[in-house]
Amino acid sequence: MIQLLDLLAQYETMKDEMKEAVISTIESGHYILGPQVKKLEEDIARYCNVKHGIGVANGTDALVLTLKAFGIGEGDEVITSPFTFFASAETISQVGATPVFVDIEPDTYNIDAEKIEEKITEKTKAIIPVHIFGQMCDMDRIMEIARKHNLIVIEDACQAIGSEYKGKKAGSIGHAACFSFFPTKNLGGYGDGGMIVTNDDELAAKIRMLRFHGSKVKYYHDMLGFNSRLDELQAAILNVKFKYLDEWNNKRNEKAHIYNELLKDTSCKVPTEREYNKHIYHLYIIQHEKREELINFLKENGVATGIYYPVPLHLQNVYKYLGYKEGDLPNSEYASKRTFAIPLYPELTLEQQKYVANKIKEFES
Repeated sequence: MIQLLDLLAQYETMKDEMKEAVISTIESGHYILGPQVKKLEEDIARYCNVKHGIGVANGTDALVLTLKAFGIGEGDEVITSPFTFFASAETISQVGATPVFVDIEPDTYNIDAEKIEEKITEKTKAIIPVHIFGQMCDMDRIMEIARKHNLIVIEDACQAIGSEYKGKKAGSIGHAACFSFFPTKNLGGYGDGGMIVTNDDELAAKIRMLRFHGSKVKYYHDMLGFNSRLDELQAAILNVKFKYLDEWNNKRNEKAHIYNELLKDTSCKVPTEREYNKHIYHLYIIQHEKREELINFLKENGVATGIYYPVPLHLQNVYKYLGYKEGDLPNSEYASKRTFAIPLYPELTLEQQKYVANKIKEFES
């Protein structure tokens, strides 16, 4: 079986380094917010060209804490994409605000910046653009709209660490940004993890308090907070992996372009990469009119696939109360019925890619 992602193949390339990092962290006696977390926070902040990195328990918490720190809550509205993982909207609801969904661009699957303004009301407080599948949204237009309407922009960069928009890294453009280190991410731990990056000193200080029970000094609490700290062991693992991030992202991009060439004579719609973007291909997403049949055929022939995402967020049962109906956001609904991922990761071989492409061609013949 050619897996969608082979984490063990990645582990084999750095096994000795990883064992040393884990054992040395255990032997250090520092397990909570120790030197490994501090190093990762500083390195990722520098990488994103921002002042602050704050390690938290996961990408979902990163969004919750950032929304909380900005004071977003009951009665507020936050604009985001319906074609993304549930957490992008769930976190808005968790803080008491209401998600407002804007349809996507049909080619990049990112939020359509030109459709944002029509959804802004007096209740709108923020925009969460999701850099889906590893490609950044149209951030110039989004920031222009945000300035015009005095809105906060929180980049959901959970799938996009290392991606670029006009030479600027994901996480460096909005007022804050959130990353996930879930194991399947381009920079993933061996468990959960997340980070918030920002240039805002006051916001960073508030998030550091929120992740530690609303406390600056142990046992003295200035606000109600959370227990959401990046684990020291996960940080040690991520510090080993971080050195390879750009190399891995470049390999993903190269292999994506190989797929583009291999699939050019099929009826698959391959990903669109904007000329001003650096796409890091967290997932390689294709469209096919006979998705279910093709997925089953590939499975029978030893090729794993994944559907991202089968039901857009505005049509999820939990959001029925918002009043959306089928047909309201047609691009998201269209994509949810046709898109799926085929295997892509740095260790994938050319022979494996050719096998996948040939099986797709065989299905169509």
